[in-house]
Amino acid sequence: MESSFGDALRQVIHDTGIPQELILETVEKALLAAYKKKYHTDINAVARIDESAGNVHLYSKKEIVAEVENDVFDIDLDTAHGLNPEAEIGDEILIELDPIKEFGRIATQMARQIITQKLRDIEKNIIYNEFIARKGELINGYYQRERNGTIYVNLGKAEGILPRNHQSPRENFRTGDRLKGYLYDVLDEGVRVPKIIISRAVPEFVKKLFELEVPEIYDNIVQIKGIVREPGFRTKIAVFSPKDEIDPVGACVGMKGIRIQTIIRELDGEKIDILKYRDDIREYIKNAMSPAKILRVLLLSEEKKEAMVVVPDSDTQLSLAIGKKGLNVRLASRLTGWNIEIKTDADFDSEEYVEESVKKAQDLFSLPEEQEELVEFSEIPGFTPEIIKVIVDNGIKSIQDLIELSEDALKGLEGMSDEMAADILKIISENVEVIDEDVYGAEGESAGVSKEVEEVEEFECGDCGGTVTVDMKVCPHCKVELAFEEE
Repeated sequence: MESSFGDALRQVIHDTGIPQELILETVEKALLAAYKKKYHTDINAVARIDESAGNVHLYSKKEIVAEVENDVFDIDLDTAHGLNPEAEIGDEILIELDPIKEFGRIATQMARQIITQKLRDIEKNIIYNEFIARKGELINGYYQRERNGTIYVNLGKAEGILPRNHQSPRENFRTGDRLKGYLYDVLDEGVRVPKIIISRAVPEFVKKLFELEVPEIYDNIVQIKGIVREPGFRTKIAVFSPKDEIDPVGACVGMKGIRIQTIIRELDGEKIDILKYRDDIREYIKNAMSPAKILRVLLLSEEKKEAMVVVPDSDTQLSLAIGKKGLNVRLASRLTGWNIEIKTDADFDSEEYVEESVKKAQDLFSLPEEQEELVEFSEIPGFTPEIIKVIVDNGIKSIQDLIELSEDALKGLEGMSDEMAADILKIISENVEVIDEDVYGAEGESAGVSKEVEEVEEFECGDCGGTVTVDMKVCPHCKVELAFEEE
């Protein structure tokens, strides 16, 4: 086979970057197909791959005969001697063929088409397998061009697309700009090259940026429990660390804010709220409403996941809680999974909510005169079957009887562990708190609910900023001991 064919083959291997063995196998099959196209058989065709030279040799195997009957399979002795002087009748000889001279235009064209198509398929599969393995990772490229709102990104071996719906509205790029994105998907739609979709709008993009900039997240010392985003405007991310000595928020911010500022620059100034994740949904909602200051959180319906947050009587705090066009409360709702309603302290203390609190207190702790049956303990949120069994086995028949027990008496019940007693006291304190602040009085009917609401003066904890009253010895939010001084 002439060197021109081998040179052309080596040039293809160099230009495509496809592994040599794949190209040589493809050429081998194409040559055999071209041989069969011309001679209507490939039984006596032999193709041999020379990997060291990067070439494929094609031979026609013929038998040496005295008289040729079929020139496809036979060769006469004189012709054979020209190829091998030691040839004898009955021997088989391999005759190397030059594809360029041997095959006609049609056969050559068919071989070229087979090779071209096969190389495209190989190249496509290589690109697809390489990028599908990187799905869900950060990827770097260069801005190439824009067409109909879609940005085309040069990824080196392939071209990625950044669709309009995966772009941040704040960002603008110019030709040659370096572009970092999240490898959202790789689609094989039967076209020449796979479609590589890049995104800079999904929350996962911000999550990957934090993993890149915060080693504690990459090492799983700090965990991202939730992340929601309005691209170009604001992101809320909840972080948690199983190690008490690690401050997850501080780890994400970094020394002098260097880590978070790097991420903000990548997002072109998008605001990011980093908050601490809490298992207590009240605390979680309170944190999620950052940067607004929240006085209290009420769970209106656990079944429907509806909650109310109360903010100070300030237009600034109300505005922060709602956010521009409702953005802050909308993101907080998505992050926590609860529908959140916002009220100012003045609105919450209005008659409407006082009456509602009185009704809830009566429903929970009082029994109408005409009703003789007791409220089931199973109706109390948080009371497990184990807790209920211990309570009932000790002869306690009503919630009121349970509330009247001191902490020591509660722990002294048969079968009552310290952990179980602590859970009961916590559940009771959470339910009594609403009555204690708003409607609990000394002269109620069956459960002692007053018809008049006594206003309790509230103060702000100096450590955590939470709401406290003069009758509290310990802040219910940060557990710091309180001391009140008269002016």
